[in-house]
Amino acid sequence: MVEAKKTMENLESIKKKLLARKSELEEQLSELYKAKEMPMQVQDPGDHAQSLFQETLNISLQDTELGEYNMIRQALKMIDEGTYGICMDCEQPISEKRLKSYPNATRCLVCQELLEEQLPERF
Repeated sequence: MVEAKKTMENLESIKKKLLARKSELEEQLSELYKAKEMPMQVQDPGDHAQSLFQETLNISLQDTELGEYNMIRQALKMIDEGTYGICMDCEQPISEKRLKSYPNATRCLVCQELLEEQLPERF
């Protein structure tokens, strides 16, 4: 009974953390979207190059934040469904330590490492 109460408190704490980060990301994504809509006035080739660089950087940042946002939405859905903290590959519990440091984790550390070993190198 005490363990179940502790688990529920931890789950509530994680859910609050996820909701706070989700809210931050929504604000950041909104700002990036607004910045993308503003027309840039270019006066010379140097300004044009700087504008293109900034636009590329914003798109990359938006993609990264959108990915994190989707992972957080998935974690919140799993909390609501009662499947949060269960590895999507081996169906074993994900360690509490991993969930505290990475609350939107969907795989245990072993399965995540196996997945990353199978991915091709990007460099």
